[in-house]
Amino acid sequence: MGKKEEEEIIRIAKKMDKMAQKKNGAGALDLLKELRSIPMTLELLQSTRIGMSVNAIRKQSTDDEVTSLAKSLIKSWKKLLDEPGGCGDKPSDDKRKEQTTPSSPSQGSPEAKEEGSSSSNSSSKSDPADNSNSLIHTFPRAANTSDSIRLKCRELMTQALQSGDDHIAIGADCDELGAQIEELIFQEFKNTDMKYKNRVRSRISNLKDMKNPNLRRTVLCGSVTPERMAKMNAEEMASDELREMRKNLTKEAVRDHQLSTTGGTQTDLFTCGKCKGKCCTYTQVQTRSADEPMTTFVFCNDCGNRWKFC
Repeated sequence: MGKKEEEEIIRIAKKMDKMAQKKNGAGALDLLKELRSIPMTLELLQSTRIGMSVNAIRKQSTDDEVTSLAKSLIKSWKKLLDEPGGCGDKPSDDKRKEQTTPSSPSQGSPEAKEEGSSSSNSSSKSDPADNSNSLIHTFPRAANTSDSIRLKCRELMTQALQSGDDHIAIGADCDELGAQIEELIFQEFKNTDMKYKNRVRSRISNLKDMKNPNLRRTVLCGSVTPERMAKMNAEEMASDELREMRKNLTKEAVRDHQLSTTGGTQTDLFTCGKCKGKCCTYTQVQTRSADEPMTTFVFCNDCGNRWKFC
């Protein structure tokens, strides 16, 4: 895209920002129509942050035509992230899950209830763009604070939410969303001690994890609320890959424990590394391919120490 298109979008974004600040949407429809005629790219979305401006107009406007056109634009821009080679590219199953989760009544989310009572047309009920910032309305705005530690935590939380490019197309207010998550964590601990810092640090680390983009997307879209995000444990925040790895490790640990304590042959050929005793029981199992040596599991009958070797 040429510089001319970028300058035009920036000009429109500035006008929309002023409208949103003054809560005066006069002329917003014409600006949105201008945007619709400009071919949009992911690079333009990133450099101009036009998604934030359009979403701000969508939220404060009472004109159905303005709201509908804003939703349509945000929805079309979101597709840029899902195109092959885009940074939002992911398996189709994940896409379907993400698109259906925010509007699913079975989740019991505030977003689903809000949409059900809306007087908008039927097509807007399943519109992902409409879900993107509904959480800002269902949760009270975070209280202001002058605490330097809390302000820094809010800043880092916002940066974590902006790690990918999803917030641009979704149009999420990352500053407010990060502040809400931090506020809920602070309300739980009532101070900024080590427990508070560890909780904040774990949220930031998981949101910035490029191997687990679905967590960040679900928070930005609202299917994971700020309240739930503030309290999720490590297992709930983990990616599918990490969960599978932990599951396999647990199975292996259980198997090793069972093999070293049940059956086996008693011997004095092995020396325990802990108690230096020789009263042991061992079991040999073919855990790898047939041409590999067997794995020997040893259990010390004196102190209960277990080890294995090939």
